[in-house]
Amino acid sequence: MIKIGVIGMSPGNAHPYSWSAIINGQFDAEEISRVGYPAVAAYLNVNKDTLGIPGAYVTQVWTQDTAISESIAHTTGIPHIATNLVDMIGQVDAVLLARDDPERHREMAAPFIEAGIPIFVDKPLAYSTEDLEWFASQWHQGKFIMSCSSMRYSNEGRILKQELAALGKLELITAVGKKDWKKYGIHLLEGIFSIIDFPPVASVRHIGELEKEIVHIELESGLQITLHLFQDIAGTFQFSFFGQSGWRLVDIKNSYSMFRDNLIEFIRAVAEGKPRIAFSETELLMRIIIAANQSRLVGGVIIKF
Repeated sequence: MIKIGVIGMSPGNAHPYSWSAIINGQFDAEEISRVGYPAVAAYLNVNKDTLGIPGAYVTQVWTQDTAISESIAHTTGIPHIATNLVDMIGQVDAVLLARDDPERHREMAAPFIEAGIPIFVDKPLAYSTEDLEWFASQWHQGKFIMSCSSMRYSNEGRILKQELAALGKLELITAVGKKDWKKYGIHLLEGIFSIIDFPPVASVRHIGELEKEIVHIELESGLQITLHLFQDIAGTFQFSFFGQSGWRLVDIKNSYSMFRDNLIEFIRAVAEGKPRIAFSETELLMRIIIAANQSRLVGGVIIKF
């Protein structure tokens, strides 16, 4: 049995609840709704027949607030609440850093990485070049670091990838999502780049503004990609792929299945002793995220890769 520790929680991010429920196979829908995540309670309830991942169990939880830790533990059957973050070291076999505030990731992941404990870091891994270089250096020293958006495992994206050849030579990819670039740009990037197999990037440019963020990416092949993240639109994640022979619209709906597949892949990787994602892929997407932010800060200049 792989013993897992969960670290949370950041505002608006229900992953400590949902991921723990998916792994442990139990949840309290009323409590999850009470703390502000009725949609999570709904998809867990619909999929309760597939909850639980054999061979793994969340045994420890830590958050910055004991009341939140107690709520997560009670809701998902976690037996132990850690008083301090580092108390998990020696008690767990792997860690899920289930916070999506990247400016805190290095600080919170470091004790576990330095102790040689496999860690999955919620998206995005980093939001500064300095932090990304630190994670990369740890990876090259052989440390087990895995990070991605669960959009990599979306059923809808995989169906499109299966049909991709029928579109002919791709000319344009567009994507639309709600919320901000810093935390949610990775969803659009991971979804698209996992479909087109992480090709080299020529340039990145931020051509929008805060709360109406538009990022233009040009690949070395000449393929154009535009990503749109607007704070005040209805919740959505959509990809449109336009080729010379056809086009497809992908509307990502099934959050539960991609979360579950992501967790299965991490647990499988821990059992195998190495991540199942190439760090170079994660590093490329982080470089795009950081470059787009740098472009915005200096008036939308083109950042060459």
